[in-house]
This record gives sequence, C-alpha cells and structure tokens, in this order.
Amino acid sequence: MITGIIWLMFMAFLAMIGLMLFVFWIWMLIDAIQNKGLTDGEKVGCVLAVVFLHFIGALLYFFIGRPKRNTPLVA
Repeated sequence: MITGIIWLMFMAFLAMIGLMLFVFWIWMLIDAIQNKGLTDGEKVGCVLAVVFLHFIGALLYFFIGRPKRNTPLVA
C-alpha cells in the first residue's frame, strides 16, 4: 500500500517536471520566433535548433542565442 502511494507521488513529480520542461520549451520557441535582436537567418537557425533538439536546443538558445540586455537593470 505504501509503495503504491510512493510510486504515485513519484510519477506525479515526474509529470510536473515534464510539464515544466514543456513550458520552458514553448517559451524558448516563442522567444526565438519573436526575437528582434536576431537576423532572419539566425532566427530560422534558432527556431530549427529548438524544434529539432527539443530541450537541449531550448537550453542552447537560452544560454547562447538570446541577445543580452542592452540597458542596465534598475535596482
């Protein structure tokens, strides 16, 4: 009985992680499409990388492909 509950909680945890990864993937895909800091060729390359490499492509775009903020953040 206890192992069934633990298994169910573990599966719910994995489902939440999967949902968060999917939301991050969609966010990076939309950001790559709407990014005004990229040329058309870079935009196509980023979108293709996010689409075909899935989560790894989204991570690569997040850390490498997104342009850096030009204005300093207000403290």
